[in-house]
Amino acid sequence: MSNLPDHEPEPGDAKSCEAIEQVIVPRARDLGGFEVRRALPAVGRQMVGPFIFFDQMGPAELQLGEGLDVRPHPHIGLATVTYLFDGEIRHRDSLGVDQVIRPGDVNLMTAGRGVVHSERSPEAARAAGPKLYGVQTWMALPKELEETAPAFVHAGVADLPRIVADGKRVRVILGSMYGATSPVATATECFYAEAVMAPGAVLPLDAEHEERSVYVVAGEIDIAGVGFPAGRLLVFRPGDRISILATQQSRLMLMGGEPMDGPRHIWWNFVSSSKDRIAAARADWRGGRMELPAGETEFIPAPER
Repeated sequence: MSNLPDHEPEPGDAKSCEAIEQVIVPRARDLGGFEVRRALPAVGRQMVGPFIFFDQMGPAELQLGEGLDVRPHPHIGLATVTYLFDGEIRHRDSLGVDQVIRPGDVNLMTAGRGVVHSERSPEAARAAGPKLYGVQTWMALPKELEETAPAFVHAGVADLPRIVADGKRVRVILGSMYGATSPVATATECFYAEAVMAPGAVLPLDAEHEERSVYVVAGEIDIAGVGFPAGRLLVFRPGDRISILATQQSRLMLMGGEPMDGPRHIWWNFVSSSKDRIAAARADWRGGRMELPAGETEFIPAPER
């Protein structure tokens, strides 16, 4: 899902809630059997902390015998984070990693100076009728680490901290929240978590980080008397403690961190502080100078522009 056609989200109406700086309404795209909603980057907002892309995938049930088939494609200057609510994805990359991700797991692939990967439905899932429901984000790397060596980390559902209290369940995917810390190290200080809330549950969001946001995956929430339905990314002003009330059974993604060290250039699957570096990566991919994952023979050509 990291290889998608551009579909720019739209700015929404911040309504009367003073704690909210921006409401982003993703644009949905049908990619042949499943829908993707992209919330970042958006008009007036490239990043929240290091998070520079945010895609909701599904929910979808694909045809028997079919499945997700994102052919090999390259990345530089970023880290991809894949997290599923339902279904399975087989990740293969040019580092030699072959890893199936399942609900509650996290895959963190640091592209650095360059990596190539594919994302496909496993054969067993195709035979059973594959499902797809989850979120994939990209995190920009600090300028001094944009050319770091590529790396891959997988953490299983049992490895990630889970907090259960008062009608809510929070799984800490990256960083630290509510006294718990993910074992997955990141290049910048950030937080990323899934929260599932029963109607009437309240979740605080402290002002520890300057940039904070909540994406409503499903259900509906209330903040300071204003309701927000599913498919909204709420970006909060710094400094205020937020209370999130679930008015329905809801699933949220919480993310943010400290501001990045400047804006980034984005072209296709490449993120960099340098336009020249992106041009070089484009030439390397078109020239066949980036290795494909083992077992893969086809690939996605670079777009013309």
